[in-house]
Amino acid sequence: MSKILFVVTGADHWTLADGTKHPTGFWAEEAAAPYEAFKAAGHEVVVATPGGVAPTVDQGSLAPEVNGGQEGADRVAATLASFSELQHPVALEDVGLDEYAAVFYPGGHGPMEDLAVHAGSGRLLTLALRSGKPLGVVCHGPAALLAATDGDGANAFAGYRVAAFTNAEEIQAGLADKAKWLLQDRLVEAGVDVQEGEPWAPHVVVDRNLVTGQNPASSAPLAAELLKKLA
Repeated sequence: MSKILFVVTGADHWTLADGTKHPTGFWAEEAAAPYEAFKAAGHEVVVATPGGVAPTVDQGSLAPEVNGGQEGADRVAATLASFSELQHPVALEDVGLDEYAAVFYPGGHGPMEDLAVHAGSGRLLTLALRSGKPLGVVCHGPAALLAATDGDGANAFAGYRVAAFTNAEEIQAGLADKAKWLLQDRLVEAGVDVQEGEPWAPHVVVDRNLVTGQNPASSAPLAAELLKKLA
């Protein structure tokens, strides 16, 4: 059994271009599906958040319409209810990478608010990438990659092939015109090679030890790829 570090946003809102605070947090499926997979494979999960705050689930991510119906919504809710580690996170600032066999970042719009500018998270991501340990990041989670820079501002993930929530998906979700910036644009500006798949369809990209997924539907297949690297 290995320990997998689950780095989750501590934000409960996303500040839009007009200063409005859009309620958010982490996206339910993106935490629930990998958690189920990791636990079923016998691994221990430790949650870390900025400041060690208990993370907030995006209430919109619990709705039947984004979970394939009521049965799917009930399953996700039940998984989150059993995910007791979410209520007892460690402070991201205190994490030592050596304790963990793999690192995983779920999304939701929360990471756009905090992890995108969190220097400690950026250092952890850089160390994880260079260590060769499996590193999984999904949907809006790749916003955290933006903080993985060196003293010259160069991004540690420049040149890596990555899947992330796309401009097309943000437009279809109805928030693109309200956002201060779009994730795909910022990643491309940082030198990341964003591999765009069909909107809302599962799309996972593996580049060396980095495993990334485009959207919520990519969470389960991403977890499967991460587990292959731990086998």
